Amino acid sequence: MSESRPYVDRIEARVVDQGRDAAELQSRVDAVARGGARAAVLGVNDGLVTNVCLILAVAGADADAGAVRVAGFASLIAGAFSMAAGEWVSVRSQVELFEGILDELRVLVRRNPKLVLDQLTTKLTAAGMATDTAQRAATEIPLDEGKFLDFSARTVFGVNPDELGSPTTAAVSSLGLFAVGAAVPLASWFVTSGTTATVISVVATAIASMGVGAWVSRSAGRPGWRGALRQLGIVVAAAAVTYGIGSLFGTAIA
Repeated sequence: MSESRPYVDRIEARVVDQGRDAAELQSRVDAVARGGARAAVLGVNDGLVTNVCLILAVAGADADAGAVRVAGFASLIAGAFSMAAGEWVSVRSQVELFEGILDELRVLVRRNPKLVLDQLTTKLTAAGMATDTAQRAATEIPLDEGKFLDFSARTVFGVNPDELGSPTTAAVSSLGLFAVGAAVPLASWFVTSGTTATVISVVATAIASMGVGAWVSRSAGRPGWRGALRQLGIVVAAAAVTYGIGSLFGTAIA
């Protein structure tokens, strides 16, 4: 029996439902490709950090609870719509650029197919195929123009025509999750004020940020605690700096 067989057996033993595993993996890939995952993480994290920094800067300047609530809520609304607009423009521009590349490739396939074939062969050879195998594979694909264009786009240019991203998904994810993130440090100011509200705001933001960091790390196959501690460090540093600036500013005004 091959020495590698026990390892293969262990892998096969862990496979409970291949169809489900494949579907879950594809779902994660689709979410990342459409821009939803990136926009979601960026949105909620920006909401948390942006609003806790603003709230602590205002609170550090000895503003009353009403002023903190107004500033925090204004930041929530403005930030959410700003993030949504920025993500929509960014992803829409990326999609248009990729669509332009695909259009140019479509023209090139019809005008100079040999050049595309040569590029395909080069890429396949660079990926580890034998030269004759790469040449044979490249010449067999053009039997279907659609498949040839799709394979050429992926292999030569690294563009997946099916995964150009969704501006709407990115915008909606950013808007909603920025608002959710920004609400976390603001919530305590609607039920209390002063030092108590400040402490609750910082603690709630730290916990939420650690949760986001842990989720991202685990999704990437890394230990969750690393991402959690990284996010905690960012929040603590940002909060300390902005509260200090607010305190200095408040003292100077007084």
